[in-house]
Amino acid sequence: MVPISDDPSRWDPGSRLKRPDGSELIVESSRPHKGSRLLVKFEGVSSRPDAERIRGPVYVTSEQRRQLSEGQYWQNDLLGCAVVTRDGTEVGEVSDIIAGAAQDLMSVAAGERSWLVPLVTAIVVEVDVDGRRVVIDPPPGLLD
Repeated sequence: MVPISDDPSRWDPGSRLKRPDGSELIVESSRPHKGSRLLVKFEGVSSRPDAERIRGPVYVTSEQRRQLSEGQYWQNDLLGCAVVTRDGTEVGEVSDIIAGAAQDLMSVAAGERSWLVPLVTAIVVEVDVDGRRVVIDPPPGLLD
């Protein structure tokens, strides 16, 4: 696991973390591994196949999060939000956030189609986490 938390106590025994599907994992133990990585053991996960089944991002619970500045959002708060263009055209739903070299990308899915939308203010012009809505101003060709 590569930790991207600004709080190392997130990995202390007893810490509770959420998966994107809403299920909870409880840290049993953790230790440094190969420099910037961590080996984390979760309660009830006792084998490599068990660990493979829960592979993916984990998040702190909403109660554990620090307040963000205006215009900042927690990645998991964007998951499941409706995505529309400025003129109200429905595009799809945020299905994933992908770390990118220059900026993160928002994966937007609608049925069998999907698009990668750069998470930059020139394109993502409004985020309403409480209203579960993201407004984009896509450049020509982005949604083709």
